[in-house]
Amino acid sequence: MAENANVQFSEREALLFHSDPQPGKLEIVASKPMATQRDLALAYSPGVAVPVRAIAENPATAYDYTAKGNLVAVISNGTAILGMGNLGALASKPVMEGKAVLFKRFADVDAIDIEMKTEDVDRLIDAIELLEPSFGGINLEDIKAPECFIIEQTLRERMNIPVFHDDQHGTAIITAAGLINACLLTKRKLADIKVVVNGAGAAAIACTELMKAMGVRHDNVIMCDRKGVIHQGREEGMDQWKSAHAVATDRRTLTEALEGADVFLGLSAAGALQPEMVAHMAKAPIIFAMANPDPEIRPEDAKAARPDAIIATGRSDYPNQVNNVLGFPFIFRGALDVRASAINEEMKIAAATAIAELARERVPEEVAVAYGTQHNFGPDYIIPAPFDPRLMEVVPAAVAQAAMDSGVATRPIEDMEGYRQALRGRLNPTTSVLTLAYEGARSHPKRVIFAEAEEEVVLRAAIAFKDGGYGTPVLVGRETVADQLRDLGVDPEGYEIHNSVNSPLVPEMVETLYTRLQRRGYLRRDVERLVNRDRNIFGALLLSMGKGDTMITGVTRTYAETMRQIRRVLDPAEGRTPFGMHVLVGQSHTTFIADTTINERPSGEELANIATGAAAVARRMGHEPRVAFLSYSTFGNPEGQWLENLREAVKVLDSRDPGFEYEGEMAPDVALNPKQMANYPFSRLSGPANVLIMPGLQSASISAKLLRELGGDSTIGPMLIGMDKPVQIAPMTSSASELVTLAVLAAGGIAR
Repeated sequence: MAENANVQFSEREALLFHSDPQPGKLEIVASKPMATQRDLALAYSPGVAVPVRAIAENPATAYDYTAKGNLVAVISNGTAILGMGNLGALASKPVMEGKAVLFKRFADVDAIDIEMKTEDVDRLIDAIELLEPSFGGINLEDIKAPECFIIEQTLRERMNIPVFHDDQHGTAIITAAGLINACLLTKRKLADIKVVVNGAGAAAIACTELMKAMGVRHDNVIMCDRKGVIHQGREEGMDQWKSAHAVATDRRTLTEALEGADVFLGLSAAGALQPEMVAHMAKAPIIFAMANPDPEIRPEDAKAARPDAIIATGRSDYPNQVNNVLGFPFIFRGALDVRASAINEEMKIAAATAIAELARERVPEEVAVAYGTQHNFGPDYIIPAPFDPRLMEVVPAAVAQAAMDSGVATRPIEDMEGYRQALRGRLNPTTSVLTLAYEGARSHPKRVIFAEAEEEVVLRAAIAFKDGGYGTPVLVGRETVADQLRDLGVDPEGYEIHNSVNSPLVPEMVETLYTRLQRRGYLRRDVERLVNRDRNIFGALLLSMGKGDTMITGVTRTYAETMRQIRRVLDPAEGRTPFGMHVLVGQSHTTFIADTTINERPSGEELANIATGAAAVARRMGHEPRVAFLSYSTFGNPEGQWLENLREAVKVLDSRDPGFEYEGEMAPDVALNPKQMANYPFSRLSGPANVLIMPGLQSASISAKLLRELGGDSTIGPMLIGMDKPVQIAPMTSSASELVTLAVLAAGGIAR
């Protein structure tokens, strides 16, 4: 199933995403230092000879000395690309690169895409088989049926590493998880349910086989294709895979098959299931309508026909999304970690069972906030949310245990609890929270003011924000904005555009701002000029008047100048010190740096306020904050004259008991390096700091910008925290994607 069937974007945005700043979605990054001649000598000749000899003597050591044990090949010949058909191997490359990205993002599995230019089954099998020394697993993708069955089965027999066709088994596993829970809710047993499968392609057959392996009786399953029921004695349009699921029945059409059926499982085409068919199913029917992008029946139509139905689709805008990303990354994670020789039925059933059990547990707060509801196990929640961070711990552990129990694990895990803890630490919680923030924006769309709408990058961000379903963009600009939207292929009638030259809101704005500024030396004509000519002033006034929920600006002027304009209209939140914060996001860690934009020489109390605000943001992004007040000095060594504000900040927090760890003053290496930290056993930090409070703006801004330009982590921000209205000032170099991220974080209340 498609990972996000309802997300909208323009063709231009999709092409820009894939081409800028460099073509494609992958790059190779060395995991060892390569700075010196000695590094190169160890990495290649002569140092490489040592592991070569070791592997030659004992092939199993390849998992110890190479990346094989965490490397998956994502392979396709492009004969069935995303439901678009046979477009060729080369056209499948963007999809396979994307699959590789999902492996890394969700389960820290390295993956390389390989596109095979052949439709010859034997040549494809031979080519893939020869790759076994290079990879720890093979993920087959977008290969048409029935060839995909032959290819996978043959490779499973010939290869001693896991081979997994995700189009078949990924969908089957998530469907099975949902079916387990739907049957539990409706008090059915798998052995007793009557199932109708509409569709006889790779995914449908895999779903059927897994259901039967889990206990659904063969004679209780009727499979249909375009020609009707697949029954014993039928000859037209049959092959060995369909024949395996033929049953003795006098029913010949889908309508007849569904009479009294408990379950409809659709992997066919939009509109295949009609409301009158649903009406004749059994009590509390279970409907999996998974055609992509439009289901066999829309849930609202199915509910109208049968209010007692439990419904799942492949779409993220309906409850119970059957999403393959719930399965394949974590299944491979578990299989690789025990060096499994195959992914067998026991491992698939274990994955399905673990996913089903997860849906019955209490949903974490960050997931509930993102989706706008406290999900509870029930008819609208039989499958976990696709971005539930607990999947990384639960599913690989279940798969690994099943591999050990079934005898296909070549390196069993002795400490399963330790393994689960290692899984929890393998991924960065921030990535899940950011993903959930986007989901939350779709659940609770907000009105976002884009104050510089005459800039193309801002317009592209506004279009992406709207098309993504995150909310309503409110555009501030001159009359040219409408023409610019048309040039970008968008109808301006669908957008709210405010022009300060002719806006009916101007008189009220002038009066409001004049009342605010008249005792600061501003004449009315000064205020009129500000409102009429300055987009940031006009946009901030829109925000203060409730015409939007948040505001994004910054791409046309420096941060300091933009902040001065905004402060003419908006105030800090009561009891808060406004500050800017950069967020550095790595694969397994996040570091928060503040204040990087506003306060030049903050007092001790201001530093304490900044630390409290930064810690709150860290918590909202999934981290338990450990705050370090940074300095050139560590606890007075060396002595200096610029330490008092840091020491005062610690005293202020001592008096407040803020509920998070904090320490200082300390140098960055002491705050971040456990070995250095060990020299100070009295430190109150239980581990490396993740919230770094800088002593002044000069060091903060320099550090943040250096890390942004030179560091390997992704950078979010600076985020503006502590204003009474949610407003964000983006860097002048921001891309459309970065502007959308800031808008989503601001609208979702994470950056506040």
